[in-house]
Amino acid sequence: MNKPERKAPAHAPMHQFPVRDGVLVVGGIPLPQLAARVGQTPFYAYDRQLLSQRVAELRTALPPGLKLHYAMKANPMPALVAHLAGLVDGIDVASSGELKVALDAGADPREISFAGPGKRREELQQAVAAGILINIESFREVSELAAIIGQTGYPARVAVRVNPDFELKSSGMKMGGGARQFGVDAERVPELLAEIGRSGIGFEGFHLFAGSQNLKPDAIVEAQDKSFELALRLAQSAPAPVRFLNLGGGFGIPYFPGEQHLDLAPIGARLATLVERAAHAMPEAKLVIELGRYLVGEAGIYVTSIIDRKVSREHVFLVSDGGLHHHLSASGNFGQVIRKNYPVAIGNRMTPTRCETASVVGPLCTPLDLLADHMELAEAQPGDLVVIFQSGAYGFTASPQAFLGHPRCVEVLV
Repeated sequence: MNKPERKAPAHAPMHQFPVRDGVLVVGGIPLPQLAARVGQTPFYAYDRQLLSQRVAELRTALPPGLKLHYAMKANPMPALVAHLAGLVDGIDVASSGELKVALDAGADPREISFAGPGKRREELQQAVAAGILINIESFREVSELAAIIGQTGYPARVAVRVNPDFELKSSGMKMGGGARQFGVDAERVPELLAEIGRSGIGFEGFHLFAGSQNLKPDAIVEAQDKSFELALRLAQSAPAPVRFLNLGGGFGIPYFPGEQHLDLAPIGARLATLVERAAHAMPEAKLVIELGRYLVGEAGIYVTSIIDRKVSREHVFLVSDGGLHHHLSASGNFGQVIRKNYPVAIGNRMTPTRCETASVVGPLCTPLDLLADHMELAEAQPGDLVVIFQSGAYGFTASPQAFLGHPRCVEVLV
């Protein structure tokens, strides 16, 4: 007896954007009309209503005593940051360039934090002058800040970024545990805290970030529990009461076949317990969750036009005007070990009568320029619009747009 054929796992449904008359609608605008309004392809489009909706969902699922910060590295588009600055409690930046965007967007400097393993002296001085919170990641930064305080007379506000002795299990990218360039190893933090106390720098708390892109609530809950316990132990060596405790983020979104949307309920329930515990153990502390991808990733799409349709040895290649130079992560060259397809569709043929197996490739002279590999898509022709979903994070600014000299793409918030 023949075994039944195993069905390949499917992508999680992409229902965040409506479909009207067979056409994807973004920000209330049918995709072909949006492309005409933008004036070119390729482009990224971000839906402001979806951004607002995601923040509202988080506010409902997470305890009211918890602060929500946006990690701008996920998407630093100025208009998008300005929109989110009015919705979240704070912004986390990773460079002086991002700091400028956050300040221009109207973010409260007292609710901006600055992380990064290689902060230049000039960046530290800018951060001190702006009055933001600096996440200390080395002993060098303490001495640099002490010198800046001595020269300028401006006070410095700091939290210690801790490299914990554990990882976020099943995370897409490890940001803590083991040997890392990020933060200060947990066992050396008491020594660092003593140095901060001697230097007269304003200590405010801790930042712990164990990993990112996680779709398992139990793993996130475990990492948050361990982070909280570690912060309690380290607080005993702190030169001042803890007023800021950033437990990181790690919330993932489904990119690849077989992945499902993250269940926030158990995470919210556990965070409510931690907020209650903090009220007794660290009564001056505000707990913070720092999210980037989870806030913006599903609200964005990348759109590229088909410029040629080729059949090579019975396989269809849809050649587009965009590629890895605009969307490195969708090509599989931004951290994937084994390449997997993002969810992709023909945006102006969302209710097709005929489908085919095809690959979407870009215009670059390299076989790495692959946006969709052997996917079931609507039968498409030159002029049709290819849409890559889950593109609101680590897209435009994470891609080598100067590679091979092709035109840059643009971004719009609608």
